[in-house]
Amino acid sequence: MLSTVARTVVPVLGRLRVTSDPGAELAPGSIVAANHTSLVDPGVVLAALHRLGADEPVVLATAGLWRIPGLRHALVREGHIPVHRGTCRAAASLEAAAGALAAGRIVLVYGEGGLPRRSDAGEAAPGPFRSGLARLALATGAPVVPLGQAGSRRISSGSAAKQVAGFVTAPLRRPGVHVHVGTPLRLSGDVVTATARVRRAVVGAWRTAAERAGHLSAGPAAAPDLDAAA
Repeated sequence: MLSTVARTVVPVLGRLRVTSDPGAELAPGSIVAANHTSLVDPGVVLAALHRLGADEPVVLATAGLWRIPGLRHALVREGHIPVHRGTCRAAASLEAAAGALAAGRIVLVYGEGGLPRRSDAGEAAPGPFRSGLARLALATGAPVVPLGQAGSRRISSGSAAKQVAGFVTAPLRRPGVHVHVGTPLRLSGDVVTATARVRRAVVGAWRTAAERAGHLSAGPAAAPDLDAAA
């Protein structure tokens, strides 16, 4: 249901374009690692994955969404996984994700673990990644597919009032949104090294998406990514 809503609503809000590297592949049991910039990201990514032939991904998302009336039932029914950040229950999300991967589901993980704390609508390189994504990949041996998306903040970003205004005016403004999928990675080694490697790959995919969407220009948004260059 959520994938259906995404592929129906997202094209109304903006002009979605999806590209991929020549070696990109969304095999069953893959982890999709995406950057997180806006509340509309899940819809954008689900719509993009549908275009690439992946219709039923499992999403790891903040547990607060499961408290929303009506939404909880859909999330539980479709097998999405709540993440209880900062609690003793956080590890359970990785166990559930490992089970979904073993069952051949594609699992979508936001490595940053949350939205950026800024109000502008511009693009910026993904922030630091948490270790959960790498730990999941190392424990399961699942391939990690880096995904970068750019333009979502032009649909919705900033304060609550700006978020609402963005959604209302987006069908008239039709901002460009670009998703780029990179070549799958097989992570190895320690968690710190694996986390840095997958972040570099996601930063690369994001940069490709931002450049192709024309959203990367001189200024803070286009500042060099020190981690990626290390």
